[in-house]
Amino acid sequence: MLFLSQLLTMQHYLSQVTTLNQHYLFKPCGLAMGTFLGHFLPGLAFAILGVWHTLNTVRDYKLRGASGFRSATWFPFPSPLPWLRRLELYLLLSFSVLAIIDQLVDLPILALCLQPDSLEHATIYLHLAVYASVALAADVSGRRDDAAGVGGVVAALAASVFGQELFLLRFHSADHAGLEGHYHWLLQLVVAGSLAATAATAVLPGSFAVAVVRSASVLLQGVWFMAMGFALWVPALVPSGCHGVGVEEEGSSAAMRSAVACATEEAARRATVMANLQFSWALAAVWVVTAYLCLRVDSGCLEYVQLQAPPSGVLAGDGDTPRKIVFPVEEQV
Repeated sequence: MLFLSQLLTMQHYLSQVTTLNQHYLFKPCGLAMGTFLGHFLPGLAFAILGVWHTLNTVRDYKLRGASGFRSATWFPFPSPLPWLRRLELYLLLSFSVLAIIDQLVDLPILALCLQPDSLEHATIYLHLAVYASVALAADVSGRRDDAAGVGGVVAALAASVFGQELFLLRFHSADHAGLEGHYHWLLQLVVAGSLAATAATAVLPGSFAVAVVRSASVLLQGVWFMAMGFALWVPALVPSGCHGVGVEEEGSSAAMRSAVACATEEAARRATVMANLQFSWALAAVWVVTAYLCLRVDSGCLEYVQLQAPPSGVLAGDGDTPRKIVFPVEEQV
């Protein structure tokens, strides 16, 4: 009887240890990607970054002209305070570090989250943090004599961020099946476009079109992240005939925490068609915004005024065609 009692006690102890391990080590923590905020907040950050890059790319092109334009992976923030010049890199680095902590640490109890999907999401942010750190270090070092070479390396590193994002999305440990899987497949197309455009800027830094496409792809990635959050995790916006697989009641509202399932094959096909239409509409909206920024951005740049000057030793009006000398004159706005 004593042996049996000890055996039951040991079994109860092991059961408690297993429960604690599952709760603390493998408990989803923070703003997991399988939530509305887990898609909306990164999407909002991508969208703001895309608009910021588009504005500055167009302004730089209008300021420097086609011959002097060079694409950049980040842009200085206009401020009288010198330390705010690198605000974009500071924000990227801070956002990445906070996102990594959010994915790996359950903050109320300081327990680790070691689920594969959390590690994958944290790894994506890790590459973004590495890029921001290297870009910041390259700018702080002030290697003006090798600016073109360093800029190419930073651009290649930025392309690597999108490459790793695409790799981890393509071979994600989570089972994104059904409608959610289709949304993620469309997301992979956007990330692939960002990868191709960013890699092209490293090879063709003087191409304005490539730089604009890269900025637009970042904006599209943000818009699509937010669209996924609304379409998959807001109950009122779930396609007709479909429902959330898991619903948790939080007060008076329902928060969907898992994929969307459709009751019939017809409902699933209709939901897929609507996802394709949403993607097409998002792409159209991004290009409308991009075209508007390209046409409306006022750079206050240098305008070129042509001055007429006669050849040496010849008076004006002698019948010879005067040669044109071009002087840059700063426009007073």
